[in-house]
Amino acid sequence: MSPRAWNSKITGIAFGGDYNPEQWPEEVWADDVRLMKDAGVNLVSVGIFSWAVVQPEPDRFEFDRFDRVLDTLAGGGITAGLATMTASPPPWLARLHPETLPVTADGTTLWPGGRQHYCPSSPVYRRYAGELVERVAERYGDHPAVAEWHIGNEYGCHVSRCWCDVSAADFRVWLQRRYGDVDGLNEAWSTTFWSQRYSSFEEVQPPRSAPTFPNPAQEIDFTEFGSDALLACFLMEKEIVNRITPDVPVTTNLIPMPRGTDPFAWAPHQDVVSYDSYPDPYEADAHVLAGFGYDLMRSLRHGQPWMLMEQAPSAVNWRPRNSPKPPGLMRLWSWQAVAQGADAVLYFQWRQSRGGAEKFHSAMVPHGGEHTRTFQEVRELGAELRAAAEVAGGRSTADVAVVMDWRSWWGLQRSSHPAVLEQFDAVTAHYAPLLGRSVAVDVVPPSRDLSAYKLVVVPNLYLVSEADAARLTAYVQGGGHLLMSFFSGIVDEYDRVHLGGYPAPFRDVLGLTVAEFWPLEDGGTVDVELAGTVTPATVWSEVVEPAGAEVVGTFTSSELAGGPAVTRHAYGAGVAWYVGTRLADGAMDALVGRVLAGAGVTSVLPGLPGGVQATVRSNDSGRYAFLLNHGAATASVPVPAATALVGPAPSDGRVALPPRGVAVLRLEA
Repeated sequence: MSPRAWNSKITGIAFGGDYNPEQWPEEVWADDVRLMKDAGVNLVSVGIFSWAVVQPEPDRFEFDRFDRVLDTLAGGGITAGLATMTASPPPWLARLHPETLPVTADGTTLWPGGRQHYCPSSPVYRRYAGELVERVAERYGDHPAVAEWHIGNEYGCHVSRCWCDVSAADFRVWLQRRYGDVDGLNEAWSTTFWSQRYSSFEEVQPPRSAPTFPNPAQEIDFTEFGSDALLACFLMEKEIVNRITPDVPVTTNLIPMPRGTDPFAWAPHQDVVSYDSYPDPYEADAHVLAGFGYDLMRSLRHGQPWMLMEQAPSAVNWRPRNSPKPPGLMRLWSWQAVAQGADAVLYFQWRQSRGGAEKFHSAMVPHGGEHTRTFQEVRELGAELRAAAEVAGGRSTADVAVVMDWRSWWGLQRSSHPAVLEQFDAVTAHYAPLLGRSVAVDVVPPSRDLSAYKLVVVPNLYLVSEADAARLTAYVQGGGHLLMSFFSGIVDEYDRVHLGGYPAPFRDVLGLTVAEFWPLEDGGTVDVELAGTVTPATVWSEVVEPAGAEVVGTFTSSELAGGPAVTRHAYGAGVAWYVGTRLADGAMDALVGRVLAGAGVTSVLPGLPGGVQATVRSNDSGRYAFLLNHGAATASVPVPAATALVGPAPSDGRVALPPRGVAVLRLEA
């Protein structure tokens, strides 16, 4: 990990948001700083979309206005995460170099008028972007306002891959590095199927629109190539700012559950991980998938605190229907991020835009100004974060790991499978019972050392290498507990089926063979008897043949009636559980409870009522408990001896938390 501390200029928790002063006349800036100080803002992201402002023509840079922006912030004691300004090229670049524009799989060119209109592989785009970053870093690297570099912005949000000829050439170079020669590529891609065999790399194209199902291994590789091409853009800019300002840390904000970029590949190159999170207020369990994202962010750099770089103060503008956050929900969800390891709470954006595509996206300062509910809630949260400043730097310890692998996800959600399966449906089904029990969770790739965990949960690992499968098997053999669900261990890293019966690399550790997949019709159910109770299950069923595994749950309807649905297998010094269907929420919760008990895993605090999430973070100053009431009723929460930093104080060993209530406690023991 890099020794550069991202928050060296900030005391406590960073608070602020995206600041876009170029959208406003200069006389507004002084009022911005006044309101920022009033709200407790200490960090803003500046310059993300300023390329066209500071470089209005190819050979002309105009920094005077931006000089005054940073001087104004510094004069108000506010630090800046200064963007490299490369996220949205100016129109003149497309006019002079249309070859820099991205192209879709069907050959459609994506033109200026939105943002991210660049081909990640374009050497012309990279040259102009590099020249801009060099100018920005030289001019502002030692400015007193600059606390960190914000490189690019939301890589892969709109353009995660490009299918143009420039990208095709770059893809071939990437493939040559991976496979060495075309024979290696042919073997990995199974090109004897459908007469796809290549005689040279020059014949290889991106997986453009084809008459029918494209080659799945080619699609998986192209998706990973897309992530790597974007990462190359990031690393090009990082090299420049590191060379000019070696002491200034760097980050870039990952998008919510990034489908096109592998965060495990990106995280080692950042000084701090940052993340954008936009749960939907209309979804009753939105905090569950958000929580998974937060645990992932905390785990990417092995427990290092991370930054919530963007969230909405209230409503967004990009869903079909956009609900505002009811009173208290923004506060609750902000504290959830801190509870799960964030040392920064920022928003998009500071002042709500008057024009443009995001003018109806909420902001810290709405169109109605400072005398609005949103700004008052922002100001109150800022005060609370200052009151709990001592929690900054705190880390959490987890006994449970949830395995997530991006290449497996890319393979799972290809076409021509037994059924359409969604990675995050599987993740939510397994993660929700853990979050509901306030069990601390790390999210790890299958290549991570698993020996420290009491339980490893694998919602789906469709694609797995022999080495990673052996690692999971050795983990159980050495005394670990494993919970794995269906359609895992099916193919290798090149999407070739592991032969010998499903799931071949896990047959021994699970003590079973899956003889036949039996996915359910859309909306269909099958009954499962588990622990004396019959419950409906959805999505999937399969013919399971035990080979040493104990049958724990049984299908009681359909063609599979009487067959195993859930199994348990003692293997070496450990235990492996297998679930061959998608259990209903209550049944899955009960099963996870049983698995946790067998593994000796408990909640971070005992006796928590339903709907209350608890976490614990520790640093050199002490141990801190966070209590969050996601339920609809007031909850009485038992707590150890503690002092309240935020929210209600303990009384007679309990804290009364209203709906959407929050308490942050300094534990005395």
